[in-house]
Amino acid sequence: MKSSDIIKARLMDAQDVQRTITRLAREVIEAWGPDGGIAIVGLHRRGVYLASRIQAIIHELEGVEVPTGTLDVTMYRDDFRKRPRTARIRTTDIPFNIGNQHLVLVDDVLYTGRTARAAMDAVTDLGRPSRIQFLTLIDRGHYELPIRADMVGRVVPTVSREEVRVQFREVDDRDGVWLVDRGKD
Repeated sequence: MKSSDIIKARLMDAQDVQRTITRLAREVIEAWGPDGGIAIVGLHRRGVYLASRIQAIIHELEGVEVPTGTLDVTMYRDDFRKRPRTARIRTTDIPFNIGNQHLVLVDDVLYTGRTARAAMDAVTDLGRPSRIQFLTLIDRGHYELPIRADMVGRVVPTVSREEVRVQFREVDDRDGVWLVDRGKD
């Protein structure tokens, strides 16, 4: 965090995060429908950890191993050339055929919808899924594109200078969600 960042509120503690992820996993199970054939794709960075947790909960509840992959959308973003040259390209790893697959794209925060749009572009370059749904832990609601999440953990109204920070123990050593005022830096 920058020195000018101010934590305004803790939105979710570790128990809230776990309870919400479990509910989202149940929603994914319900989305299977009669034909099955569902797969989960986590968007780098924290969407990957969220997708992995959802996959583990589904396995625990249903005894089914849902195919899961990871997706880097950096090169598909419409603001790629405007971003600092230090943008880190991560690995896309989708070890299954997405053709005719029901995909659930997973990300930690939905803000403008541009990352979700980039994810759909990236996925369709790899094949033609039969259906794409979008799941997010937090929906901030500042859409710039006509994109909405199909499965939402929590809606958190914010103003533009605020940021929602999700932390997962896999990368941050703790689970939680915070509302942060970015300050003037």
